[in-house]
This record gives sequence, structure tokens and C-alpha cells, in this order.
Amino acid sequence: MSNKQGFTLTELLIVIVILGILAALAIPKVSNMTYRSYFAAMEADLKNLASQQEIYYASEYSYTAEKSDLAFISSRDVSISVNADSEGWSATATHVALEPIEGCSIYHGSIPTPTLLVPPSAPDEVACTR
Repeated sequence: MSNKQGFTLTELLIVIVILGILAALAIPKVSNMTYRSYFAAMEADLKNLASQQEIYYASEYSYTAEKSDLAFISSRDVSISVNADSEGWSATATHVALEPIEGCSIYHGSIPTPTLLVPPSAPDEVACTR
């Protein structure tokens, strides 16, 4: 009497089909998480920039458009542009993996709000286009 061990071809095919279905369900969720992480990085950078601007204002009594004047380093692949005067500042963040019209912005004081598709509704709030 032969003692066969192992899986039949049918059992292996069923397992492969089930794994394929699970992978098809998981891939869009992972892709969406990556997309959301880009916006999370931009939002965090803008909030950090806001804190650094206030620290700078406390010692210099004005805001700066030069990021080198601040103790600020942006996240990888995030580009931030800053406009400032003595009464306020605004900043726009973009990510290299996103379209140029997608990004986040923030402002404080009397300086005009950034020109993204969705400007912040109030000072010191981050608004993002998604």
C-alpha cells in the first residue's frame, strides 16, 4: 500500500485563486495609503514651518521667507515655497509624486493667501487639494 502525501493539483489551484483574490483586494488599499502619506508629510511640514516662523518672530519681530533662517528641514520629496513680510507669511507645499496642482498651503497674518486650488479657510490652518 502506497502512502501518498502532499497536495493535489486542484487544492494548489484553489489556494492560488484565493491568494489572487486577496491580492486584488489589498493593492488599491496600499496605493491609497501611499497617496495619503504624501499629504500627511506636506501637512506635517507646514505645521512645523508655522512653529519655526513663530520662534523666528519671537526673536526677530518679523517673519522670514528664507527657510535657511529657520531651523526647518522639509520631508523627503516635499518642496515648500514661502512668502513673508513683517506682518505675516504664507507657504505652499508640493510633493514630487503628485500633480503640480495638488498640494497644501497655510498662511498667518496679513500676507495674501497661497494660490492653490483650495486656499486655507482661516489663518494657521492647513488646506490641501485632494
